[in-house]
Amino acid sequence: MPTLQVITLGCSKNTVDTEHLLYQVRNSYEIVPEGEDRPVDVLAINTCGFIGDAKEQSINTILAAAARRKAGLAGRLLVFGCLSQRYPDELPGLIPEVDGWFGARELDGLIKALGCTPDHKGDHLRIRTDNRPYAYLKISEGCNRRCSYCAIPFIRGAHKSVPMERLVEEARSLAAEGVRELIIIAQDTTYYGLDLYGRRALAELLDRLSEVKGIERMRIHYSYPQDFPEDVLDRMANNPKVCRYMDIPLQHISDKVLENMHRGVDGAWTRALVKKMREKVPGLVLRTTFIVGHPGEGPAEFRELMAFAAEAGFQRMGAFTYSEEEGTYGAEHLEDTVSARTKKSRLAKLMELQRGISLAYNKSRIGTIQKVLVDSFTDGILVCRSEFESPEVDGEILVKYQARDFEGRQPESLVGEFLDVRITGADEYDLTAEVL
Repeated sequence: MPTLQVITLGCSKNTVDTEHLLYQVRNSYEIVPEGEDRPVDVLAINTCGFIGDAKEQSINTILAAAARRKAGLAGRLLVFGCLSQRYPDELPGLIPEVDGWFGARELDGLIKALGCTPDHKGDHLRIRTDNRPYAYLKISEGCNRRCSYCAIPFIRGAHKSVPMERLVEEARSLAAEGVRELIIIAQDTTYYGLDLYGRRALAELLDRLSEVKGIERMRIHYSYPQDFPEDVLDRMANNPKVCRYMDIPLQHISDKVLENMHRGVDGAWTRALVKKMREKVPGLVLRTTFIVGHPGEGPAEFRELMAFAAEAGFQRMGAFTYSEEEGTYGAEHLEDTVSARTKKSRLAKLMELQRGISLAYNKSRIGTIQKVLVDSFTDGILVCRSEFESPEVDGEILVKYQARDFEGRQPESLVGEFLDVRITGADEYDLTAEVL
């Protein structure tokens, strides 16, 4: 069989797309794992085109692949994903070494270019690119929001929910492969179901997924604050399989900045939502993201953001600086008046504040007992997470492996199992623990 290697860049949504692609071509190609250094017949790159750094990484990866092809280490070179979708006219002339360009919404075209016939009866099936005990479940594609800084709507298109039955079948197939935790993702998870069922159906989907044998934990990412479905909070509070963890990018707190961002909410509404979440779900861990230096953010607005971050005490928080993205409302109608130096300074101040908040939260957990999932084993350490840590973006709970704690079982056999541990130490990111 000819060999195929796919390099995946960008977010977890792209990882899911790659895994669906690999299933579609599984009978026609030998799949060469990403990172394995060997000649291949076809090299495909799944690109990101969201912000400047991601676009630069995608371009550099394509150029490196072109050099690999020139050296005789790759045959055909195909590029797909967000970057191709965003610049379909410019890229072919800039990088003629690429044999085919396919957008993020053109997976069928890529499958056909690989000499295969799309099988939509198998849309729920994937060839996993790793053996981790968690997996991302993409419940919809696209976004109907029009945030002024974001290019996603014209890259990924309008919101389109995946039918609930297909998602349940996908979860079953993942569970059969050893997946114990699902991370629910989309461009906007709280919008799920409106186009298919005429209602927000995320809570109902959680109920259905809870019935899948083998799936013991679910967490929600990428929730939009406007019109947040409160029945999801009921599931968090009462369904032990739904993590008391919510990823909800708030982006800012200043009324002026939120209006410029076209977020559809103001600061008072945002504060009220955070308060309601914590009241309805005791022990809830909130992850959010903020943008600093957005048009309209002067010194007063940044001080308000800092005060809100300190007041709300988000256990998890990420931030990035505003950058103009061509085609967005912000780039065309809002003047980027904050200097790069000021943006960088504000970001550093916000993250320094967050480090203190995160450290205080982690220290408060010392002595508590946590149920953790073992993700991996490396260098004598079991790398674990509780319901309050999401993979790849949050810290980890590190447990030193000692054979006596597990009746001599080999550590690799513990991956994918749940353990009860006591937290013994903490820094601003990771925790250490001992097995009970």
